[in-house]
Amino acid sequence: MIRLQTSLYNNFRSESIAFRRLSYFRARSSKKDSRKMAPPILSLALPSETGRVLSIQSHTVQGYVGNKSAVFPLQLLGYDVDPIMSVQFSNHTGKFRVLLFTSLNTPTFRVIFVNFNLSMTKQQQIFTGYPTFKGQVLNGKQLWELIEGLEANNLLHYTHLLTGYIGSVSFLENVLEVVKKLRSINPNLTYVCDPVMGDEGKLYVPQELVSVYREKVVPIASMLTPNQFEAEQLTGFKIASEKDGREACRHLHAAGPSKVVITSISIDGNLLLIGSHQKQKDQSPLQFKIVIPKIPAYFTGTGDLMTALLLGWSNKYPENLDKAAELAVSSLQAVLSRTLEDYEKAGYDPQSSSLEIRLIQSQDDIRNPQIKYISQLYD
Repeated sequence: MIRLQTSLYNNFRSESIAFRRLSYFRARSSKKDSRKMAPPILSLALPSETGRVLSIQSHTVQGYVGNKSAVFPLQLLGYDVDPIMSVQFSNHTGKFRVLLFTSLNTPTFRVIFVNFNLSMTKQQQIFTGYPTFKGQVLNGKQLWELIEGLEANNLLHYTHLLTGYIGSVSFLENVLEVVKKLRSINPNLTYVCDPVMGDEGKLYVPQELVSVYREKVVPIASMLTPNQFEAEQLTGFKIASEKDGREACRHLHAAGPSKVVITSISIDGNLLLIGSHQKQKDQSPLQFKIVIPKIPAYFTGTGDLMTALLLGWSNKYPENLDKAAELAVSSLQAVLSRTLEDYEKAGYDPQSSSLEIRLIQSQDDIRNPQIKYISQLYD
């Protein structure tokens, strides 16, 4: 009996050791296999509640314009953001916009400077930015190579596409292809477009770019955020009153986007934002305005920041564009006020040049803004 028990015990012990060895080797084999596999992309495997944004905009090493103004605020609001730099410059281009004419096959480019505020006096034009800049431009072919690389690794599932300043027709045409590609993967993609073309009556992009925006971009955009001049270019009529601004929004709705925010309209010495949300094609849009205080200074990157904030908050309040605009305007004004105060603390005259916004120092105002600017609904 004892011998039988001993024999059974030895057999069980041998089987147990063999099982542990087999399990060990299986585990090692599994670990080897897992090492060969790419780790999961957590923004896809465990997506944030807000979304995943592809942002195609300019980039500066120093300062905050383009993606430097848009990515950080969106991240603060809970978004995963993948930036593509349409240009990479050492710093912003000051009082000049740059028209970029790129070759499809080479990274070289020709630069034309366009003064975008010709109404300034000579004294004001003395210095409104850095005296020079250096950098590189991404052409359409290089943009598409990045998209192909993302697609090859199954990384092209985005909830939002955000675009800002684009300086050439060829690059914009490639962006249109990007929209088509992204919507083939996610038909519900939200495309937020800031149609950066000019300001104060002056274009700072090639004239032919306007028709591409009007005929090809507007119809596929989910939300547009033009300024007054850009809205005039897209609609073809002058905006001289609030009624004109509202009509411009309705005109743009008819062409495509359900959400339109004209981010700045100057009427009778007042600065306004006019927003419009057409929830159903057969319904009249809900329209509103926000009165914005004028600050006696010129800031860089404010339009890029505003569009990012509108994307961020409108996604959180999809049925309340007026609420989203209140939050966005309140955040932006807090950033500008802090920027102005800090330049004055440093003993610098804020009216003597363009000012770099204090984005990092204002992160609490971006994440949790105090609503100080209230929307007024139109009848």
